[in-house]
Amino acid sequence: MQTSPITKQDLAGSVISVPPLARQADLSLAEAENRKMVQHLEAGGVSTLLYGGNALLYHVAPSQYGELLAMLERVVAEDSLVIPSVGSSYGMMMDQASELSRTAFPTAMVLPQPNVVTYAGVERAIGDFVQAAGKPAVVYIKQLGYLEVENVKRLVDNGSVSWIKYAIVREQPAQDEYLSRLKDAIGAEMIVSGIGEQPALPHMQKFDVTAFTSGCVCVAPALSMHMLRLIQTGDYVAAEQVRRIFKPLEDLRNGINPVRVLHSAVAGAGIADTGPLLPMMSPVNESEAEEIAGVATNLLETEMKFREGIK
Repeated sequence: MQTSPITKQDLAGSVISVPPLARQADLSLAEAENRKMVQHLEAGGVSTLLYGGNALLYHVAPSQYGELLAMLERVVAEDSLVIPSVGSSYGMMMDQASELSRTAFPTAMVLPQPNVVTYAGVERAIGDFVQAAGKPAVVYIKQLGYLEVENVKRLVDNGSVSWIKYAIVREQPAQDEYLSRLKDAIGAEMIVSGIGEQPALPHMQKFDVTAFTSGCVCVAPALSMHMLRLIQTGDYVAAEQVRRIFKPLEDLRNGINPVRVLHSAVAGAGIADTGPLLPMMSPVNESEAEEIAGVATNLLETEMKFREGIK
């Protein structure tokens, strides 16, 4: 596991995968199945794994957090970068900061808390976490009303930020006044598009953000990496063609639920047995699972043909 501070080169070097977390029927961690997922990603060229919303770390038991961190260290390759998440409540993230301070993880992402927050309060909370953990945080901006640009800039200026996952959904991703102001305030180097393949192209093309996160990369890592490289080299037409390959699965995620569909897709494609979702989430129904499995299997087949073609 990479333990050195995260650089722009690290961020640009890989699609930032956001995998689900496999569990046993009793909700304990399924280490072997999580390792299968990680190895599938690594075999496709992905070297960065961010465990957050898709892993349902919003609901992880504090008593299980240390075990989770230890497992994540064990299942990744020596040169892979793995990033856990904390929160989203203040008390939970501060208890988790104590656990993290005893580990070699270079950063952790603070999950956004959508309710009972103020801009100044969130800024203070992230600063408190960084001080307690002894490492900078990944700031996850998922909705308006969470952090204003000036709050983010102060956190960046005082060294509290490793990088920023930007994930405010817009009908037109290329038209984003907040992202424009954020880029003007802190530059684009530490900003990552955080909503998968669909808005990654306009975010990287217009705002020059460094990379993108993805859940569907868990099914087709080599294809997602290919899309990243095409964008980075300015071949936007080819990148758009690759993006369309992911659209059927992304449409299901958008139409049903991103977390539940990805959890089902990884299992349905036979990549790993993801097991049950943590309450307070529930699985997709049987007909949805069949549809998801079909789409995910088709995507995986396209992935494997692509890998064969580049050998």
